[in-house]
This record gives sequence, C-alpha cells and structure tokens, in this order.
Amino acid sequence: MNNLQIKKENLQLLNNLLDKFTLDVKEKNEFLEIAIPIIKHEEFQKRMNAEEFPHHAKISLGEHIISDAILTYKLTKKKKWKKKEQERAIKIALFHDLYELPWQNKDYKKAFFNKHGFTHPIEAAINAATWYPESFKETIEREIILDGIIHHMFPFPVRTINHKDAELHNQKKFEKLPMEIKKYIINSSKRRKIKIISFSRSKYKEGKMVSKADKKIALGKELSSFHSILACVTGYNPKLKEKNKLK
Repeated sequence: MNNLQIKKENLQLLNNLLDKFTLDVKEKNEFLEIAIPIIKHEEFQKRMNAEEFPHHAKISLGEHIISDAILTYKLTKKKKWKKKEQERAIKIALFHDLYELPWQNKDYKKAFFNKHGFTHPIEAAINAATWYPESFKETIEREIILDGIIHHMFPFPVRTINHKDAELHNQKKFEKLPMEIKKYIINSSKRRKIKIISFSRSKYKEGKMVSKADKKIALGKELSSFHSILACVTGYNPKLKEKNKLK
C-alpha cells in the first residue's frame, strides 16, 4: 500500500465533499476509515487534479469518484446494511472509475466498442486489483468488488475481453495479475454478452447500489449538457475543447 499523505489541496476537496453531503462527525469518521487508505494512493491523488484528469467536463475524476462513494455510504447507511456489505460497496465506488488515461478529446482508440464508455470499467478493475491487492485476497470479496466495478455502467454495456483486441491501455498490467483475478474479470465481462459486449448488471447488491449512486451523481449536475453525455461514448467533447482554448 502506498504510504503517501494526502496533498493539502486534495484534503480540502475531500472535506468540502463531506460537508456538501452533510455527513456528521460520526459519519465522516466511518466513511474515512474505509476511504483514506484508498484515497491516499498516489494514483488516486493524481486523478483528483482536474487539469490532469478532467471528468464529465467540469470536475476532476477524483471528485466524481469520491462523490459516488459518499452517496453510496449514505444509501447503504439508510438501508442499515451490515458493516462488511457497506465496506464492499464503498470500495467498489472508490475503484469504479480508476481507468488508465484521461479520455476526453483523446484519439486513443480506433474501434467503436473499444472506446472509453465500453472499456473503462475493465481498465478500472485491472488498476484497482493492481494498486490495492489487499482488497482482492479473499474469494468472495474479490468477486463482489470486481463484478461491481465491471458492471457499474448498467444498462450501458461493457466490452468483453475474451480477445486482446480491446485496446486496453493497461493490458500489460492485466497480464501481470494473478490468474484467479484475470479469470474472473474475463468471465464477468462475458456474462450476457452479445458478440463483444456484455449487457449484464452486477450480480451483487453492493454493485447494484454503486450503479444507482453513480447515475444519481452523473445525471445530476455532472452530465449537464448533450455534449457531456455524448462524450461518454465518443470520447469527444467540443465544449471542453473550447474551454481549453480559452486558457
């Protein structure tokens, strides 16, 4: 596990989000006990920089992820889930968009079904298992968390990875993962597949809850324009391009 401290600006963002979602002191402590070991990783902190990792046009990827995780915490608390179930759901939320590279207005991938919207859950699952191996040691934990990450976009489909032509940016990381993790990622991505995409939702309630929270966050203020929504599929957002030109 990475032992870096959270950067001052990232800590401020985290505290702002905790206040935004009106968590009391006890709730903040419960959430942070699970979240801090994940957020302090250098790769996660990198994604809290809106210039380096813009997400849904206006906010950083890290802000989106943490917002999802806090809402997931609140929803599971309201339903009085057991602590272990709640912890799994929060981890799925914190891992679900840890894709490899910034995607908006980047002509990385050629095939349509290899573009960001279809492949980023797979890249996120690979990175989560690579950077946080302690969360994937136990079989049931591994399956619930990986399945939740891979199918968090439901009903939007995810790319299967039964072939090496998915143009994953972190294919080399995938090859280095333990066999049991690689096998589960492949099998999960093939569930209810039609040709090379899967239309399955998560098998577990933890994953279903994160999918619900993700849509509440993204379809709220984040995806506030037609261009932002279309960019999720095409990877091209002219509004963001115009914004960058003005700098």
